[in-house]
Amino acid sequence: MRRPTPLPAPDQGPADREPAPDRGVEPPVRQVGPPRRADAAVEEKAAERDDQLTAPLTPLWVSSSPRRVDEPTDSPIGEEAAPVGVREVWAAARARRRALRAEVRRFTARQRRRRMTWIVAGSAVLLLVLGTLGVAYSPLFAVQQITVVGTSTLDPASVETALEGQLGTPLPLVDSSAVKAALVKFPLVESYALEARPPHELVVRIVERTPIGSIQTPAGFTLVDAAGVALSTAPQPAAGHPVLTVTGGLSSPAFTAVGTVFRALPGDIRAQVTAIAATSPNDVTLTLSSGGTTVVWGNADDSPLKAKNLAAIMTARPGARSYDVSSPSTIVVR
Repeated sequence: MRRPTPLPAPDQGPADREPAPDRGVEPPVRQVGPPRRADAAVEEKAAERDDQLTAPLTPLWVSSSPRRVDEPTDSPIGEEAAPVGVREVWAAARARRRALRAEVRRFTARQRRRRMTWIVAGSAVLLLVLGTLGVAYSPLFAVQQITVVGTSTLDPASVETALEGQLGTPLPLVDSSAVKAALVKFPLVESYALEARPPHELVVRIVERTPIGSIQTPAGFTLVDAAGVALSTAPQPAAGHPVLTVTGGLSSPAFTAVGTVFRALPGDIRAQVTAIAATSPNDVTLTLSSGGTTVVWGNADDSPLKAKNLAAIMTARPGARSYDVSSPSTIVVR
């Protein structure tokens, strides 16, 4: 490796330096004299830039015709350019508004289609509902026929006559209060339901009260149901219904027990009962038409089970004088 040449001492000039030992490489040549000036082309560019900065500004005049800023003009300095008119300003504003509206319509087309779909669907549903209501409440669906069903003891023709005030009324406008007021006059009606059968039929479904027997009153023998509602009154007991002898009257617990027992009996046994007696809720006794056979029932508890056991023992042991079913698990036959 070549060793670097040591620098000359500060107090030595170029003439006082000792020549470096000759090692086969000549020392670098240093330029002596004033520094060389910049290139002439660089100086010319700098001069041009200075001229541009110091040159006077040329005013730009507004004219009625479009012109580039750097385009030369023949108008003399100080001459006024043609001003822009109001009509041109309004025309440009209208063009801008039209362009904005076009862009808004383009970007909201999907939303407008969705809104139009909902409007059309809603209008169709509304028209359908209004049309249906208009037809339903029109005379096209007026009541022209009243049909009474579910009666066995009650005369259906009398019920239809009582409801003639609803004829000519549109089916949706049938007055249920008026129907109720007309049916209250029939004690045998326990409940009812109205059914509209378009175009002109009104069906009245009636559930009749079930009479349990005739109880003696000062007015005669009154036929009553299990709730104690008087159905009819006659001098003699109603045929086909037992005679009731209840201590305490129609509002007593004994009468409630009698009604529960009678409604639990099977149809064939119920038809054989001629009398029911009870002095308290715990000693209900039935009398059958077959030879005066008695049935000791006791209280109204477990009445469905007692009725089932009574039907079975009467089939197995017919002709007995007495059946005691007061205890459902032990039946006594005499």
